[in-house]
Amino acid sequence: ETVTNLCQKATTKYGNTASVCIYPQFISYAKTILPQELKVATVINFPQGLANNTVLEKEIISALSLGADELDVVLPYKAFLAGDINFCKEYLSIARETCQNKILKIIIETGELRDVLAIKKAAQLCIDAQADFIKTSTGKTATSATPEAANAILETIAQSDKPVGFKASGGIKTLFEAKAYLSLAQSIMGNNWVTPSTFRIGASSLLNDLIKTIEQGY
Repeated sequence: ETVTNLCQKATTKYGNTASVCIYPQFISYAKTILPQELKVATVINFPQGLANNTVLEKEIISALSLGADELDVVLPYKAFLAGDINFCKEYLSIARETCQNKILKIIIETGELRDVLAIKKAAQLCIDAQADFIKTSTGKTATSATPEAANAILETIAQSDKPVGFKASGGIKTLFEAKAYLSLAQSIMGNNWVTPSTFRIGASSLLNDLIKTIEQGY
């Protein structure tokens, strides 16, 4: 029922969301009730971000077999914080290779990283691994997305000059909060950079506020 409601919310008279992000066991069902053009995203190694490459590969292969269009993969951030950078590089390489040509978003769990330098270092690893998006958070830790973390990720993407997108996720519920991330992206990346292929906000409750704002005649 929860997944049905989420899928129904994703198609509105004002347009559709870029994708619907659900747990892997609901992928097949979601594909039967969503319009073909609306992508299904799922989470991998979620939310703990375990350091296990075998599990990572198995989860991705399973999600793809079920029909996932996009994969939101949690970086093993505890291994990253412990200084095991080589493992993280191998993990990201396996994720990219196994995802094939599907959209790969890497969740770096910014709220658990110690500072801006750590966030930038994690973002650079994702860029080097050819991730399609860098995503802030799982939404399952004490601190989710913040403008400060978004700024660090966007600056790293800008400096790399690589075609990598940004996704803010976790705790973004209002138009006012969302505008802060949109403004950051526009100021750092330029006014023409923000599109569904480069900029996402993951928050189903935000959609409610957007529709309410439109219908009130904002």
